[in-house]
Amino acid sequence: MHPNLTRLEPYPFTKLGQLFADLSPAPGKTPIALSIGEPQHPSPGFVLQVIADNLHRLANYPTTAGLPELRSAIAAWLTRRYALPSVDPESQVLPVSGTREALFSFAQAVIAPGPEALVMSPNPFYQIYEGAALLAGANPHFINCTAASAWLPDFASVTEEQWQRCQLLYLCSPGNPTGAVMPLAQLQDIIRLAREHNFIIASDECYSEIYFDEAAPPPGLLQACAAMGDSDFRNCVVFHSLSKRSNLPGLRSGFVAGDADILRAFLQYRTYHGCALPIHHQLGSIAAWSDEQHVKENRQQYRDKFAAVLAELDGHLNVAAPQAGFYLWPETPVPDTDFARQLYAGESVTVLPGRYLARAAAGINPGENRMRMALVATTEQCVEAAQRIVHRLGLL
Repeated sequence: MHPNLTRLEPYPFTKLGQLFADLSPAPGKTPIALSIGEPQHPSPGFVLQVIADNLHRLANYPTTAGLPELRSAIAAWLTRRYALPSVDPESQVLPVSGTREALFSFAQAVIAPGPEALVMSPNPFYQIYEGAALLAGANPHFINCTAASAWLPDFASVTEEQWQRCQLLYLCSPGNPTGAVMPLAQLQDIIRLAREHNFIIASDECYSEIYFDEAAPPPGLLQACAAMGDSDFRNCVVFHSLSKRSNLPGLRSGFVAGDADILRAFLQYRTYHGCALPIHHQLGSIAAWSDEQHVKENRQQYRDKFAAVLAELDGHLNVAAPQAGFYLWPETPVPDTDFARQLYAGESVTVLPGRYLARAAAGINPGENRMRMALVATTEQCVEAAQRIVHRLGLL
């Protein structure tokens, strides 16, 4: 067996199950799950129709590189969304079977394993980054994100020697779980560091289309490159998904875009990896990437939901609206694991303790005494959950 399998920590939801093992949800209260970021808004009907109309394509093997029409639709979306001068659909775009598998497999393709190899990521973080680093034969290095750094990575804490050892830097903007958005200038600073020290930036931008101001969408890594006069996107790749943007988590459809040389090598890896996107899923993805109206309507649903939930929590919990994404990241009045147990047993509300999404680094776990609340259920359910949380706070 791979020796580093033993270094993998249980997934956050496995830890949550263990935390609740001796408990039962409160009787008489319908369970409300705010723990998992699975979008619950309806999937776009026109996408489902395209998929249904093309089920006969199950008779065809898909290619790893995907349909030219899909790559073109993705390139067109990128140029519209980020005002890029151009994106080459042949060399700078690669469809993937959801960004979770792509974020993991990317590290396996680009890391030269060894005891000195570092893979850096924000802390708190999406646990795939850690597992990808370990199984690629590198060591994870966590960069703390705290209230003092506006929940953005404290890059000033990274030493010159650590930058020299870094082979891959995962970014996540908007952040999971914090919702923090990296400004364009900070993205450009990191691009300069990547080129100085020759590491790759993998920017996880899966929450980029859930934001609150239509006039101010979160900037992206390729946009930062273009603003520097670089259309080759050297050392830079981005990961996007239809899961959150279009409420299609089960479609397992996303893409990687950026540096053509990196994507050429990644395509070769994926040809052996065997994870081509089914053709009817590709055709449905073309329809989704080509339409923005359903995405605007989705954002409005989240705006309304956040406003209603925050109105219920105001004055009761130390919480603020995120810059983007669909998570709240409030401070807990007691240890986060204790509060999660109280909400489950007393209110039938499930939240994720913040410490499960972070690791101890530089003497702290930046997720401790925080909890992640995914506002993915209906507005009515989320408001009801907020009211139950306020009720439990009143009993402390």
